[in-house]
Amino acid sequence: MSNPSLAFETVAAFATPILVIDLPDGAQMNAALIPVLLKRETEQPSKSHSTLGGWQSTWDVDKWAGVPAIKLLAVARNVANRATVDRAGKPVSILWQANMWANINRSGHGNEFHSHPGSYWSGVYYVDDGGISTDPSLGGELEFMDPRGPAPAMYAPHLAFALPGGLSVGTNQTILPKAGRLVMFPAWVLHQVRPYRGAAQRISIAFNLGL
Repeated sequence: MSNPSLAFETVAAFATPILVIDLPDGAQMNAALIPVLLKRETEQPSKSHSTLGGWQSTWDVDKWAGVPAIKLLAVARNVANRATVDRAGKPVSILWQANMWANINRSGHGNEFHSHPGSYWSGVYYVDDGGISTDPSLGGELEFMDPRGPAPAMYAPHLAFALPGGLSVGTNQTILPKAGRLVMFPAWVLHQVRPYRGAAQRISIAFNLGL
């Protein structure tokens, strides 16, 4: 016979953090970044890695995009320190080594699934969401592959786990781009950018943080 009053503890084992931060001064940062990035696109050939169309800069945005890029990297380092502990659960303060690059996608452009070897945290900051935040049908979402694999969804696709993050088990997780939004995640998580179907431009700055 079931006992609804029976207490139990839920241990969220193997949790994978995805950090989402909407920067309060994002609009001002983006207004300064957009002309610099668009100008760079006209001057520098694309350094494509995982791109499916679109333009990608060299990995040194913090060297030429001015104060907003330096500030963005400082915010990312601060968040990484707050979201990282040692194996005893104690806070750490790490001087994260970083690289940053810009991405400009237009209609039909995206990124294939990939990870970022040699880094601990990776992230993306949205400079211009191309209208996606108000019209999700335009695509361009950031998509993460469940590192636990598809087995739970394949066996019982109608069931989920009753804990935070348990509803997406065995399926992929998507984050909607929004201008001024910063997303950070473990660098080993496979992720892609779904094709953008808008008529404008989707501009982002990506980065890696390593030891």
